[in-house]
Amino acid sequence: MSLPIPRPGIMEIAPYVPGESGAPGFATPAKLSSNESALGPSPKAMEAYRALAADLHRYPDGSASALRKALGTHYGLDPDRLVCGAGSDELIGLLVRAYAGPGDEVLFSQHGFLMYRLASLACGATPLTAPEKDLRADVDAILARVTPRTKIVFLANPNNPTGTFLPSSEVKRLHEALPPHVVFVIDAAYAEYVVRNDYSPGVELVDHPRANAVMLRTFSKIHGLAGLRLGWGYFPAGIADVINRSRGPFNVGAPSLAAGIAALADVAHTDRARAHNDVWRPWLEKELAALGLGITPSVGNFILMRFAKGPAQSKAAEAFVKGKGVILRAVGAYGLADCLRVTVGTEAECRQTVAALGEFLKAHG
Repeated sequence: MSLPIPRPGIMEIAPYVPGESGAPGFATPAKLSSNESALGPSPKAMEAYRALAADLHRYPDGSASALRKALGTHYGLDPDRLVCGAGSDELIGLLVRAYAGPGDEVLFSQHGFLMYRLASLACGATPLTAPEKDLRADVDAILARVTPRTKIVFLANPNNPTGTFLPSSEVKRLHEALPPHVVFVIDAAYAEYVVRNDYSPGVELVDHPRANAVMLRTFSKIHGLAGLRLGWGYFPAGIADVINRSRGPFNVGAPSLAAGIAALADVAHTDRARAHNDVWRPWLEKELAALGLGITPSVGNFILMRFAKGPAQSKAAEAFVKGKGVILRAVGAYGLADCLRVTVGTEAECRQTVAALGEFLKAHG
């Protein structure tokens, strides 16, 4: 019996494996595997979410007009050029589906976000990577791999899982050197955590006359709404039109839209989340380095740590600390099998993590 055959690329996809959530024997383990906000969602966002309970039989606003207006006011952007999605993951998929297919290439850095590869394969396009330099995207290496078949270049800035970033001058250089037919997607999911004068999430490139750059953002990280799947993007008018034509008519639920508006307005909560990260990320980097782990300096709300004895030690450490109630993220799928990634959690979770890894390295280092 012959079975239906999926389109080329689908069977090459290794399904995305999210960070683990549970640890046997622990009702509430320190879940530091998914870069979630240490402070959780804004109380105002939770209240807005609950207020929609009686209206769940109603369809949401298919254009997300109120949220786009709020985003436009908050960031000084044209609401007509904003598109909201079920997480920025949906927008990644929509962009690849709209601009790439069989025979086309989608390019990103060596350790770039896994969804770029998965979205490309799902559309029959060929995902290609460019080598990084010191776990940082390399503009010249990316440009060297651009061909007439290149349709999209993704740049996660800051990058997950490395935590590194490119300064705005380098991002601008990359954009200027790309052919105008290439869609340049700046994935700035962690932008709110970056407090550096040489960083930009990419708004000025989207406004460039070339009209081929896109900026993606999310409510999953600093706003603590990962469970609601809410993302947004700022597009040139022509690309926004393409995405609006191809997205689902009700792709974001009403509770998500309401919670997003409330989260955006609660600036004090966002500031507290950033301030917490500004204290505990450096603390965690210093303490982990003191244990002898290789630390990649991060500007996100997570840290990549390397184990000197390689993948076997990394795997053993992951299992050991899980037994202590700490869940870390293995990143072998990113070509970093000797590393683990840890989210910056609460003070108690950060201290628990250092203690558990210290115990492991003392016994098995």
